[in-house]
Amino acid sequence: MTSVPAPAVLVFLDSQHPQGRIVDATAPQLMATDLGATRGDGVFESLLAVDGKPRKVPAHLKRLASSAAMLDLSIPAPQAWEAAISTAIDVFRDAKPDEDEIVVKLLVTRGVEGAAEPTAWVQASPSPALGRQQRKSGIDVVMLDRGYDSDLADRAPWLLLGAKTLSYAVNMAALRYAHTKGADDVIFTSADGRVLEGPTSTVLLAHQETSDDGTVTKRLITPQLDAGILPGTSQGALFVAAKAAGWELGYGPLVPEDLLDADAVWLISSIRLIAPVNHIDGQRIGKDPAVAAALTAELNELFAGIS
Repeated sequence: MTSVPAPAVLVFLDSQHPQGRIVDATAPQLMATDLGATRGDGVFESLLAVDGKPRKVPAHLKRLASSAAMLDLSIPAPQAWEAAISTAIDVFRDAKPDEDEIVVKLLVTRGVEGAAEPTAWVQASPSPALGRQQRKSGIDVVMLDRGYDSDLADRAPWLLLGAKTLSYAVNMAALRYAHTKGADDVIFTSADGRVLEGPTSTVLLAHQETSDDGTVTKRLITPQLDAGILPGTSQGALFVAAKAAGWELGYGPLVPEDLLDADAVWLISSIRLIAPVNHIDGQRIGKDPAVAAALTAELNELFAGIS
């Protein structure tokens, strides 16, 4: 297997190379006229490979196809993506055998302006150290108004709310703004006051109640998808595992007060995984730190079993 001496491995999907075409990540590969670069016209997915095994591949490919359909964008078949993912992971592990976590990104653009085919590739790179740390230490969050109401997705499908597109400038600007306020991340709210999502994550909250007879009930809640948020692959997988473990599940609508009243709040994503929220707008989350820590530990254990 060929090793690539670079921080990342790039494998382009190419009909002439069934397992993907490995290229030099240190050299230019994307045309300046590619519509992904000039207009952000494309979609992507990010997934985590642990010990060489990519997680939730079918869910990510399904969401990639859904996002592409919203853009009327033709993309390679799942089998081509799966082959390129395997190639990228193998090449990366040959070059960096000590890396136990690999971030794998699937990217596809409308291609060079005027071309008949899209540009599609897989990128493999190390898992960010900051994300790993935030899983343990937790994060501080600010709530920011996204500037549209929760019914906009139905009224204006051309805005592509709920699609994972390459147009992430607003999301990155929100994170930079949060950093100027001393926070790590953001939870977006709608103009009509509903909780939406993070720039790169899904919002979860939990309540734990103990009845007079000692029975413990745990309820895991996430915002409703009809508000135009991106369906979370990690949230969906965790809900399946939590239900099997006896948790009750709930789907919004949520308002900021629901977060502040919860026993625990998390931002969950495929790369950082489950990050506990310590403060929202400076207010401590969770009435009992021991309860919040126990809930986090249980969800982490459930999530670790997801493939």
